[in-house]
Amino acid sequence: MNLVYKAIAHKLLILAASLFPIYVYGQASKNQMGLKDYYRDYFPIGVAVTAKQLSDSAQKNFILKHFNSLTAENAMKMGPIHPKENLFFWKDADAIVAFAQQHNLKVRGHTLCWYNQTPRWMFYDNLGNQVSKEVLLQRLKDHIYAVVGRYRDRVYAWDVVNEAVSDEHDQLLRNSLWYQICGEDFIYKAFQYAHEADPKAILFYNDYNTENPDKRQRIYKLLKKMRDTGIPVHAIGLQAHWSFNDPSQERLESTIKLFASLGLKIQVTELDVSIYSNGHQQDKAVITPVSILTAEREQQQAEQYAMIFKVFRNHKKYISGVTFWNLSDRYSWLDNFPVRGRKNYPLLFDTQLEPKKAYWNVVNF
Repeated sequence: MNLVYKAIAHKLLILAASLFPIYVYGQASKNQMGLKDYYRDYFPIGVAVTAKQLSDSAQKNFILKHFNSLTAENAMKMGPIHPKENLFFWKDADAIVAFAQQHNLKVRGHTLCWYNQTPRWMFYDNLGNQVSKEVLLQRLKDHIYAVVGRYRDRVYAWDVVNEAVSDEHDQLLRNSLWYQICGEDFIYKAFQYAHEADPKAILFYNDYNTENPDKRQRIYKLLKKMRDTGIPVHAIGLQAHWSFNDPSQERLESTIKLFASLGLKIQVTELDVSIYSNGHQQDKAVITPVSILTAEREQQQAEQYAMIFKVFRNHKKYISGVTFWNLSDRYSWLDNFPVRGRKNYPLLFDTQLEPKKAYWNVVNF
């Protein structure tokens, strides 16, 4: 009975803290509690960052208040970190990892192999000819050994392969240069190399539209084959670039249960909730370039965030982390994409780093 009363009291205090921050909850008032504190009994709360943000005192302190896990938004991708065959640019990634270590934050590595932001030298020789499968796999191995090896024991998880499954319903894998040269072997080898470089790291396959029933089945097919053949894939990353009206609760729950059935860890790796219904996949020609967060749309976004986090909490035995893709509405990768000149407002905090309705819907439970 004491445990029941404690749980009820805890919830009442959290609710009171949001209503009367000066008078209740002692040292953990609303002004002091961060997003990560509300979810300390559930899962880590992460955010994608740049090295520049960590040198800005306001944003740095904001990150430390609300998050306990970091992902490099771009600094660890193949193009930025390995622009030429014999040249690595470690500065920004090093700064993010050092900051995390200094403040006891977790770090997710993103991403080792992706069809996008891959430097041209990876696929072509000095004469401009496409390299052989053997050469490409050796270059991939060298890259993974260098990057994972440098951050071994400091980066606990890696998005090893990113977005390899096709969006076309009649084909399994995206027709990328990786696939054209290596077939599906590049996926299996990437996981093998990453596991060899750091046997302790949790290795993720990461993709978007995982809640779309058609693409979800193709991702499941790939991962099941990998699990059945002993490829060291430990987890799936649900990118979660969603919108105020999609996905539904049923689709989200079905997705979590399906991948959990493979014995995989699940993380939400790139969460944002667009205020536009198109997401980022539809025909740009039919999208109106509106750039305002109306009261109605803010409320719809807040309700969608409430549903999403309710599902996450209900499935906390499967969810091992949630990471937001960008810090606040001050800047989002969805600004100008897919519509040039259109701003988006997809996060829990506004352009002044103040909590939105969506934030309170996420923390008041």
